[in-house]
Amino acid sequence: MENVTVTAFIILLTAISSILAFNNSVMRGSALFYPHAMHQRGEWYRFITSGFIHADYIHLIVNMFVLWSFGSILEERLLPLVFQGYGRIVYVGIYLLGMIVSDVPSYFKHRTDATYRGLGASGAVAAVVFASILISPFDGEIGFFLIPGLHVKPFVFGIIYLIYSAYMGRRGGDNVNHDAHFYGALFGLIFPGLIKPELFISLYHQILQQWT
Repeated sequence: MENVTVTAFIILLTAISSILAFNNSVMRGSALFYPHAMHQRGEWYRFITSGFIHADYIHLIVNMFVLWSFGSILEERLLPLVFQGYGRIVYVGIYLLGMIVSDVPSYFKHRTDATYRGLGASGAVAAVVFASILISPFDGEIGFFLIPGLHVKPFVFGIIYLIYSAYMGRRGGDNVNHDAHFYGALFGLIFPGLIKPELFISLYHQILQQWT
């Protein structure tokens, strides 16, 4: 177990709990992000438990694939360079706090709506992706699932992602919590820099080098 990364442990735990919840309606119901129950009964644990269950196998696989792709690099390469000695602690903070913070706006938006439910690790995964972008905004390229052959730098992808999530969050109607994606991404961009403000300065200089 000494060689198991935090990313691998999160993926394993999420996969097990999600698969168990697929066939257990009681477990699924007690873990869902349910703002009305949280508001009425103080079930705040749902901020965390809802991030460890998913709607179906596709939802689970996509989230965990993205987490593995970005989380492995963030945990094993980027954070150790910036936060020597406590990179993994910061990584856990990014993931778990990102999971909570990304759902806070949805809680206030739906706390009186008894019909609203949510689930999935998308907010936490977005936080991991955008923490990677903050530290290494122009390293490598990111493709778009629906547009084969189109690849952009992580920083450009981040801008497009934030604009898209903000727009879809306002539009609504597709049963996807785009607000969680947006606020999770924003948290990932900000949180590491609050711990180490030099990251914001580094981001600024890297942008200047690219476009001047």
